[in-house]
Order: sequence, then C-alpha cells, then structure tokens
Amino acid sequence: MDTESGIKRLKDIVIGGARDPHDKAIFHKLSLIAFLAWVGLGSDGLSSSCYGPPEAFKALEGHPYLGLFVGLGTAITIFIIAASYSHIIELFPSGGGGYLVASKLLSPKIGMISGSALLIDYVLTITISIASGADAIFSFLPPHFLVYKLEFAIVGVLVLLILNIRGIKEAVIPLVPIFMLFVVTHLFAILYAIITHAFKINQVYQSTGVELKQSFHDLGTFGVLFLVMRAYSMGAGTFTGIEAVSNGLPILREPRVETAKKTMHYMAFSLSITVIGLMIGYLLFNVEPQAGKTLNAIFFENMSRGWGKGPAYYFVLITLLSEAILLFIAAQTGFLDGPRVLASMALDRWFPTRFANLSDRLVNQNGIILMGAASLIMMIISSGSVDFLIVLYSINVFITFSLSQLGMVIHWWNVRKSDKNWFRKLSINGVGLFLTTFILFSVMIIKFSEGGWITLVITAGLVSVTLFIKNHYNKAGEMIRKLDTIVDSFEASIYNLEEDEKNPTEMKVPQFDPKAKTAAILVNGFNGLGLHTLFSVFRLFSNTYKNFVFIQVGSVDAGNFKGVEEIENLDEHIKTDVSKYIHYMNEHGYYAEAFTSVGTDVVEEIENLIPKINNRFSHVIYFGGQLVFPEESFITRWLHNYIVFAVQRKFYRQGIPMVILPIRI
Repeated sequence: MDTESGIKRLKDIVIGGARDPHDKAIFHKLSLIAFLAWVGLGSDGLSSSCYGPPEAFKALEGHPYLGLFVGLGTAITIFIIAASYSHIIELFPSGGGGYLVASKLLSPKIGMISGSALLIDYVLTITISIASGADAIFSFLPPHFLVYKLEFAIVGVLVLLILNIRGIKEAVIPLVPIFMLFVVTHLFAILYAIITHAFKINQVYQSTGVELKQSFHDLGTFGVLFLVMRAYSMGAGTFTGIEAVSNGLPILREPRVETAKKTMHYMAFSLSITVIGLMIGYLLFNVEPQAGKTLNAIFFENMSRGWGKGPAYYFVLITLLSEAILLFIAAQTGFLDGPRVLASMALDRWFPTRFANLSDRLVNQNGIILMGAASLIMMIISSGSVDFLIVLYSINVFITFSLSQLGMVIHWWNVRKSDKNWFRKLSINGVGLFLTTFILFSVMIIKFSEGGWITLVITAGLVSVTLFIKNHYNKAGEMIRKLDTIVDSFEASIYNLEEDEKNPTEMKVPQFDPKAKTAAILVNGFNGLGLHTLFSVFRLFSNTYKNFVFIQVGSVDAGNFKGVEEIENLDEHIKTDVSKYIHYMNEHGYYAEAFTSVGTDVVEEIENLIPKINNRFSHVIYFGGQLVFPEESFITRWLHNYIVFAVQRKFYRQGIPMVILPIRI
C-alpha cells in the first residue's frame, strides 16, 4: 500500500468516506430537524446560563435581591431579540444572519464589519464554552488535577474539530443525551428550589421587600438603577447564540423557515426559564461566590446539602458534568455557523475563495479548521481563563445584533406602503435596536479598560485584512474582465453558427478519427481564460491537433450546495459552457467533444474523467491555462486558484503528459 492510499484510508477512518452531492436524498440526510437544531445551535444560548447569570449576579455586589429585576429584564430581552430574528429568518430564508442582513439592507462594507465581528465572536464562543466546561469539570475534581485543565480544554477543541469535519449530524447526534440531561437536571433544580420554598413565600416576599428598601437606602434610586443596568450588561453573554439559527438556516430541514422559527421558540423559552430560575435559586439558597467554584456549583451544593452525602454528591457531579458537556456542545455553534459566515464572505470576495469550498464530506472543512486553529491559539494565550475570556466575549455579537436591527428597522420603514404589518414589525425591531445598542455601549464602556479593547483591536485588524483581500480581488477582476473581452466576438460567431444549424445542408460535419492527435483542454467556464488557452494551442502547435476535448468540472461549494435543483442547475450550466466551445470548433472543421462532471474536489473529478478520455482517443495531450499576474507573490498564490498545477502533479505520477500555458493579464 503506497503512502497516498494509506493517508486516504486513515482519513476515511477518522473523518469518514466521501459523500455524493448528486444523491437526491443527501440534503434530507444532512439537515437537522428543529429538535436537533435546538441541540446543535441552541446549546450556545442555553449554555450561556452557566456564565451569564453568574456574572450578572456577582456584579450586584451584595444586593442579591436586585437579581430578580436583572433576571426579568434578561428574559424579556431574550424574547425581543428572538422575535426580531424571526423576522430576519422570514426575510432571508436562505440564511446568512447578521452578515447578509447588514450587507443587503445597509451596505456591503457594513455587512463586512458585521461578519468580521461575528467571526471573532464565534472563535470566542468555541474558546469560552470549552474553557467554561473545563472549569465545571475541574470544580469537583481534587485541586492537584488543576494543572491539567488547559491540556484538557485543548483536547476538547481538537475533538470537536474532528467531529465537525466528519459532518454536522455526526457532531450533534452523540450530544443529544447530554443536552437532555442538562435540561432535566437544571429544570429539576429550579423546580425544587421554588417548591421547597413555596410554603415560605410570605417570608421570601418580606425578605425581598426589606432587601430592596435597604438597597435604595444605601445606593439611592440612581445608584440602584445603575447597579441593575451594570449587572444586566455584565450578563450580556446570556444573549449570545440567539442569532445562530438565522446563520444556520442552510443546515435545517425543509420547510426551513418553519423549522427555524420552531428552533427559535425552543431556544427563547428554555433560556429565559433557565436564567430566571437560576437567579431565583441563587436568592433562595443564599449563594455567595467562593474561590475555585462556579456559582452554579455552589447553588447545587447548597440545595442538596440535606439529602445525605451520597445522593448530594452524585446529583452535583451529574449536574455539573452535564453543564460541562453542554458547554462543549455550545462550542458547536462556533463550528457550525462560523464557517458558514466565512463561506458567505468568501463568496463575496472578502476572504479567500477557498473558504467557500466544501470537502468530500460536504462540510466547510477549511473554515472549520480555521475556526478551530484560532480557538486553540486563543485558548493557549488566555491559559483557558474564563475570567479573561468573558471580558473579551459578547462585545462583538452586539455589534452584529445592532447592525442587524438597524437594517431591519430601515427595511420596514422603506416597505411601509406595501406591508400592512410594517408598524408592528418595525416596533419589534426598533425595541431590539434600542436594547442591543444600549447593551453594546454599556459592555464596551464597562469592559474596555478591563481588556475589552483587545477584542476591538482584533476585530479592526480582521476588517483591515478583509479590505486588503477585497481590494486585491477587485483589481484582479478588472484585469480578468479585459481578458474576457474576447468572449463577445466569440459568442457572436456561435450565434451565427446556430443560425446555420437551422439549415442542415449548410452545416459542416467534422470526421471523427480516434487515432488523430487530440488536445484535451481544461476550462473553468466559457471565459477569456479558456479561449486564450485554446488559441495558445493553435498558436504554438498550428494544425497538429485534429480532435479537441474540453473538460470542465462544476465545483460544489457553499454558494450552490442548497438543494438538488441547485446542483442540477450547475450541471446544466457547465454543459452549456462547453457546448459553445464544441460549436465553434465544429464550425472550423475540427472534431470536438466535452467531458463534464460536478463535485467538491475538482482535481479528483478531473482524474476520474481521464480513463474515459484516454479510452476514446489514442493520442491525447492535456492542456491547462494559468493566469499570470503582473506581480506574483505569496498573496496571489494564496488568494487564487492554482488547480492546473495540482492536476499536473497527479498526471505526472501517472505518466500522463500535460502542458501548462501561461496566460498573462
């Protein structure tokens, strides 16, 4: 067994075998129903109850009963943001979330800023979720195990990275039992806290009144309002993840809009109940911060103290373990939605186009690897410190929230004459805009001096990189368009040919000679590159070749992998492209055929076509054109397609002759 086949076998074992994009049932097999979407996408929001409410509660600084107002305000905000994102889902049923909304309704550059902010937020989602999960697990382990916490978190990132490269369902389905264990244990804890204090409701009511009066006496009305709003802002991490469904629409089961709305309802209700329930639980069991333990761990220990040593220990162990693993599941949101945002931006040329490509498992493998690598770097730099990461977290998501709400408000105002429900929708998005903008500025002000500026610097750096990439693609596009000027005259000759075809007696019918010399030309569409490659063959080899074969592969990427019809349209499009070459060659007395295919790996698809071509034609030389830019550099090699060189390397190993023709632009 050679090295290449050995690597492929190992890849199939770890990641899984290739999937067929032509399978009409593939979209059904890969898509998620609402329940699984709640697990895969909603876990980010639900898991934020492990660090959002605790951060808000600790920010109250000795005035715990104010947590009731913070919890209620948080729950109301969750429903408002969820409702506003339901409108986004209806307006953009193909997905895209904050990036697409801002790009379409505001401007492409504002959309780029929104998308860049969201990408940083998804990297932090992965990092903080896994770091928090490690904290939860090591909360009940002996202290001498703490030295391994960072290594444990790093392994967690790597495991999820591999699961996501295998595929969406493969990453979500194994996590369902743990997700439900979290829901059951936390619902039980909340109900237990409320029911056991139901007979003391009068005492709780009186204590609440006394504490509130004391708070107003000590702080004054303005001081109480400031403290409540500060705690509300510090718990802003609770709201992260609500946007995940609008970004993840392409992976949802048809009808996607209905599935997305149902998923959003699951998220909103489960998160709001958990947030309010935990706040009440903290109050009823007098939870106070302790070093080395999460606030939730203290709550569970306090409530189970009278159960006996065994039952209490195992309840706390199971509940914290479910929290830890749910936090790992929450990292899924970063791995599911981050690459999708990256792919959308790549299709718009804000990022290298390779990030729109799909692997043979039909996932955004390049994006998944980038998100995982960035998370690993952040994990190592921060040493897995949740206290540090939470300062960086939640700022960026509110940049996206605010821009999305602003875009929707402008949209409803612009369509007020055609949409009879415009005012209701504008009101919901308007309230959402006010709340998200308020939280954004509050979080920026509060967290800026504590290290929040780091997030803004990183985001600004990413925005600068995307502007550079876009500028390069724009310049390259202008040069390529000059190359494409030949297409117009070429299409005119094809039109004349089609007119001639209406009269068969005037049509030239070239003779097919399988033993004649054949030029097989790789093309990527009916464009200037393909035409200049064809004419270069004539210029260099005169009338050497009597047969011509045109090879074109349609690349299945994030832009067209949206349904069976899209794949069929792609197949039809490439056949139309190559037919133009055939028409032209036939008119000029040359025999011509086309071989086409559709797949995720262009090089592999070309390799699969070669035996068919070689069996039909005896003497074949393969040609491919490669654009040559005025200044070649690492940047041009990274941003542009060099598939012909990869094909040539494959052919070289098999002894197949191939000539690469430089096409200067």
